[in-house]
Amino acid sequence: MRLACYNVENLFDRARVMNLDDWEDGRPILEKFAALNTLLAKRTYSAADKAQMIVLLVELGLERSDETRFVRLRRNRGELLKRPAGGGIEVVAEGRADWIGSLELVDEPIRHDAVLNTARIIREVGADILGIVEAEDRPALAEFNRVMLPEVGGASYRHVMVIDGNDERGIDVGLMCRDGFAIRRMSSHVDDRLPDGKLVFSRDCPEYEIETPAGTKLVVLVNHLKSKGFGTPASSNARRLAQAARVKEIYDARRADGHDHVAVIGDFNDIPASAPLAPLLQSTDLKDVFAHSLFDTGGFPGTHGACGPSAKLDYILLSPALFAKVTATGINRRGMWPGVRPRKWATLAELAHKRDVASDHAALWVDLNI
Repeated sequence: MRLACYNVENLFDRARVMNLDDWEDGRPILEKFAALNTLLAKRTYSAADKAQMIVLLVELGLERSDETRFVRLRRNRGELLKRPAGGGIEVVAEGRADWIGSLELVDEPIRHDAVLNTARIIREVGADILGIVEAEDRPALAEFNRVMLPEVGGASYRHVMVIDGNDERGIDVGLMCRDGFAIRRMSSHVDDRLPDGKLVFSRDCPEYEIETPAGTKLVVLVNHLKSKGFGTPASSNARRLAQAARVKEIYDARRADGHDHVAVIGDFNDIPASAPLAPLLQSTDLKDVFAHSLFDTGGFPGTHGACGPSAKLDYILLSPALFAKVTATGINRRGMWPGVRPRKWATLAELAHKRDVASDHAALWVDLNI
């Protein structure tokens, strides 16, 4: 059987701010968006809260309208703010219970050619069990599976599952399985919390217990750990460290339950030598398929962007019993932009423009004799 993971970077729609050519251009917007959402969620708004809300609303371009190119303030009922005729903003709500609505990022459609290229990579990888990172939601992933995979000559998956996570941008993790690979149990960790009450996972760390056609039980944990995209490096690293430590606890618990075949897969947003990933990579017996003698790097050490040493972000980690069952393993970069001087790797014939990349991430796969 083949197990794979792939960060598809959304399938049909993605927050417009995340589609900017230069990530740094969108970073301040995402930081202000997160800060304003934190304030809006408070039970009671202090005078200082209201003053900071006004600053952020103005900086996000919401002084005169509830929608900008990147952000939308949805006000369904109640009253959050007023915009006096003379200009400015006045926050009139005294707390979250005074109004119903939300602060949202404005989406835009992914190019059709890019979606088709994503489907082509999934067809080429040919996984029996495929961990998906950055799917909008289950309906989107199911529609992609039903329509787009057959459109490029691929076979649809029998099981498609996504559990909504904590990310307000609509980027979740999920799993697709072929017929014969039944999902027998699912467990979400979306509500796991740190001692201070904050949520552990930026998205989720769902557990899937799968029964193979041979009757073997396989537990797969799909992850998308905290990115370096916004927030201070110190806060991002601390969040990622806490997440890795919690994944280690979950892995240890499944092993203690008697599960020998466990895989931890996904986009960890950090390199193997990083301190935040140490709980997983140095304090467990999990083994990275990159370290297997059969793994072919394709000449590059990374999985994202230009695939340099600092871009090894995606992982398939296997318990010792699974690692011993590896018969082949590799990486597919054919949906990534290869550069032009010179082109670093061969791509899909249909990938003629950078805007049509399947993803900025490579797909990883491993064949297991179970």
